[in-house]
Amino acid sequence: MMIHYIQPGEPNQNAYIERFNRTYREEILSLYVFQSLSEVREITYWWMNDYNELRPHDALGDLTPADYMNRYTRNSTYEMST
Repeated sequence: MMIHYIQPGEPNQNAYIERFNRTYREEILSLYVFQSLSEVREITYWWMNDYNELRPHDALGDLTPADYMNRYTRNSTYEMST
């Protein structure tokens, strides 16, 4: 298996990653002065929890992932992290 990198000047080749990188940079990296790597990990953990479970998403009809899951996957055994 070969790794295929995005060509320089062509960020649209992986728009999902580029979107994530921009959002993470704007909401975490540009807002804090970190004292340690563990602090980066802690802030990132809580940001990802908010981003993946609590924040409304356009793709889910402006529902949070938790609301979407409760509405459309009543028979699922999947559990949200706490």
